[in-house]
Amino acid sequence: MQPASEYWLRGPVPGIPALLQPAAHALLQARDEVRECLADLPEALIWHRPAGMASVAFHLQHLAGVMDRLLTYAKGGQLDAVQLAHLEREGTQDPSLTLSSLLERFSQQVDKALDQLKATNPAVLTEGRGVGRKQIPSTVIGLLFHAAEHTMRHTGQLLVTVAILKEGRV
Repeated sequence: MQPASEYWLRGPVPGIPALLQPAAHALLQARDEVRECLADLPEALIWHRPAGMASVAFHLQHLAGVMDRLLTYAKGGQLDAVQLAHLEREGTQDPSLTLSSLLERFSQQVDKALDQLKATNPAVLTEGRGVGRKQIPSTVIGLLFHAAEHTMRHTGQLLVTVAILKEGRV
């Protein structure tokens, strides 16, 4: 029997607390959709910006980067020099970045996020967390869900960009 196409219809993700299942489902769905849509995209198109939209490479950099940053804040941490450097480089064309390496980084970040969801005690979900240098108030659950929501938002944008590129409308 073939599994349902949407992760939320496949049942609970093992080890993830019940309240965090929707976030896990969204992250897994995003990873599947990103892999599928990019399976046959020519490498030469990853930096193209059709109609001025963000490039495929930017979306992949941002998907991994923003997830990493939000999960850091959810743990109560602040960004380190490596994270800030990644943020600074998001969207900057870099010939050393390949579609394969960008996909791998995104996939690894999804795995890290799932591990963090598994390790999150539901009792801390409403605890406050500060975001950024200004310490903008949020909560653990707010940051975890925003990581999933933001991932899905950029996944949707990436799917549109890829569809345009595949139609040859660059």
